[in-house]
Amino acid sequence: MIPVKDSQTTNLHGHLRVHHPADHASLAPRAAASAAATTSQQPSILGAFSRGTKYKRDSLRWKQCTTAVTRYLCKEMVSFKTVEKTTFKEMLATLDKQYELPTRKYFSQTVIPNIYNETRASVVTELKSASFIALTSDMWSSVNMTPYMSLTAHYISKDWQLEAKCLATSFVPENQTKDVLADALKVGAQEWGIEEEKISCITTDNGANIIAAVRELKWPWLNCFGYNLNVAINNALDGEKDHTSRAFGVCRAINGAFSHSWQRKRELSKAQDELQLPNHALITDCATRWGSKQKMAERILEQAAAIKRVFANDRSRRPLPNLTWQDEAVLEAVNKALKPLSDFTDILSGENHVTVSSLLPTLQLLKDNVLKEDDDDVRMTSVIKSGVLRELDNKYDNEASLKLMRLSALLDPRYKGDHIDAVSLDSTRVRLESEMVSFCRRQTTGQVRVRVEDVETEQPVAPIPPPPPPKKIKPSLGSLLRKAKQPVTLTEEQRANAEVTAYLQEDALDGDSDPLAWWKANENRFPLMAKIASKYLCVSSSPSERVFSTAGNVVTPLRSLLKPEKVNMLVFLSRNL
Repeated sequence: MIPVKDSQTTNLHGHLRVHHPADHASLAPRAAASAAATTSQQPSILGAFSRGTKYKRDSLRWKQCTTAVTRYLCKEMVSFKTVEKTTFKEMLATLDKQYELPTRKYFSQTVIPNIYNETRASVVTELKSASFIALTSDMWSSVNMTPYMSLTAHYISKDWQLEAKCLATSFVPENQTKDVLADALKVGAQEWGIEEEKISCITTDNGANIIAAVRELKWPWLNCFGYNLNVAINNALDGEKDHTSRAFGVCRAINGAFSHSWQRKRELSKAQDELQLPNHALITDCATRWGSKQKMAERILEQAAAIKRVFANDRSRRPLPNLTWQDEAVLEAVNKALKPLSDFTDILSGENHVTVSSLLPTLQLLKDNVLKEDDDDVRMTSVIKSGVLRELDNKYDNEASLKLMRLSALLDPRYKGDHIDAVSLDSTRVRLESEMVSFCRRQTTGQVRVRVEDVETEQPVAPIPPPPPPKKIKPSLGSLLRKAKQPVTLTEEQRANAEVTAYLQEDALDGDSDPLAWWKANENRFPLMAKIASKYLCVSSSPSERVFSTAGNVVTPLRSLLKPEKVNMLVFLSRNL
């Protein structure tokens, strides 16, 4: 027995230390850990008070939290009023009790302008480093009918990544005449430090005013492929309006019958399950949505059996649209003609991959394959196909656009001019080599000018003593032969011709390859061609429609009173943060 006093364990520890030293040693780490845990669970008075103190506004942590909230407001396009909502404040307090959320006014008038200026300065720096810049522009009206003009810059970075930066969503209160739009475009480029010599092209729709404005500025111009295709489809369908108007009207009436009745939607879902049809919702066409008519027709045809079953069992007294076999035949003809075109619209409207070089091959493919009349086509399908082709030919029947498309297709290692006829290929090659020579000479002139300026701005310094003469070394046979061989100096024309010849002698890439990745790997082999490739492969084949999708989410009916200056900042930050 080991006597203890007042339930203390001192005697036990003493007994173990004297008679059982090994066991006592094993208890030491446990005791230390227990003491440390007790210490960690008991904060000091200073620590307890510090955790209850709010962050100072000049502290790093407060700035990090405020920036994170600002990014959420901009990227998710939510109202500034969000920061005043109780649940939002409670969420932030749960995450960090020491952070004190600023007011809505502080975010709107201080934080947003500061982040806008910082991001803008970063974008300006990137634009200055780009050798060439392509622009896209379009017009848009908000929910309160405020007119805006977008301006987006596309360029290829030094590591051969295709970049797209939304520059401005500018308020244009005047009548959108040629002079007003030309001035807005010119001022927009100047405000971002974009020199006109660096602008490789601007892509817009076919509005007469914007085309005249671009001609006034004498900028290279390309019309939007998606817009052209949409116009071509609508015009081709208008030619068959006597047959298509009723069929499309029935489709819209069917969509209306289901969109205004949740019971019919429920019955449609049941019918889809019973008939083993895809559980898809119906689609309504939109005048400004490319390819929406085809998607509407395709969906009605897909769900025709389920729609008819729901209408047959409907007990309401309201008249329901009647989808006849003649309507289905019209929709089948339309869908067969237009369905192959939907993929081209999506691919050539992207802004994260090269599109302009695919325009000429796409137009050739549409003519030779996709829109070629088949023997089993009904009359309406043939008429629509030929109408679309005729409209597209008219849209791209101008020499300036054809030269741009040929040059970009030649510079794309996937095509290398395969879709260009022999005569046009020779003239395109001559133009390419001419641009390479001009660029080379401009670079040489610029280097000389920089060196002269450097000499003129140098401060006088002490003269540097000449280096000691090198030691004489007995010449070897190799050095003597090297001296005998005279270096070959090529002219700019010879360098350009040699690069283009070597480039065309190599096999083209697979169609799914990334042309910019190829140029990144081969830039040192074709230095002059690489510069011209960065000029033309950055051109977008569609205007900045996505900017207006963002703008529409910013200027909602609940935020229709936002000032144009704030709209410009919020759209810019949403696209560039």
